[in-house]
Amino acid sequence: MEKKLPVKQPKYQLIAEDIAGKIVEGKYEVGEKIYARSSIATQYGVSAETARRAIAVLQDLNIVEATKGSGVIIQSYERAVEFVHRLKDVKSVRILQNELENSIERQKKELEDIQSTLFEFINRTNRLQSINPFIPFQIEVTSHCLFLNKNIGELLFWQQTGATIIAIKKETELVLSPGPYAILQAGDVLYFIGNEQSYSVVQQFLNS
Repeated sequence: MEKKLPVKQPKYQLIAEDIAGKIVEGKYEVGEKIYARSSIATQYGVSAETARRAIAVLQDLNIVEATKGSGVIIQSYERAVEFVHRLKDVKSVRILQNELENSIERQKKELEDIQSTLFEFINRTNRLQSINPFIPFQIEVTSHCLFLNKNIGELLFWQQTGATIIAIKKETELVLSPGPYAILQAGDVLYFIGNEQSYSVVQQFLNS
């Protein structure tokens, strides 16, 4: 019987969610300056890089504005509310993560069970609803990959391949919805969705 893979949400995503939640709860107001990145790192007990990524997520969503030397300023209550509402779907996705672990234990045909659960995962994720007809593929990142130790955002993965990464299986864990800052390493298994040509396109992109 294979060992269960713990499902882990990146720390920077958890920090971004916590800050957005505090905005919605009224603990932070629009226009208020809350912290510098270094203060966030200290408050949450993480590295400065993890804190930077958390703020980058909120800045990409126009929830906060971060400028060097000026700290982090709350920019939009409404966008924070939208972000928090989307997180409710994430809660149901976490239930599906547990189902995925149980499927891997019960079945010998791992790919079939991952496909079934990932279809449900796709259906519950608003940003992927438009591509429900696509099927999930998997591919291993080899030591010959040209993009080792680079993150997904740097690769412009979707723009280059037309495929969307929805999970990464690492040596000791399965990371769902890894986001643009996930680092590719040899031995990782990428789960992605796209059209019928996606597998060959992704394979060529990673290795040529």
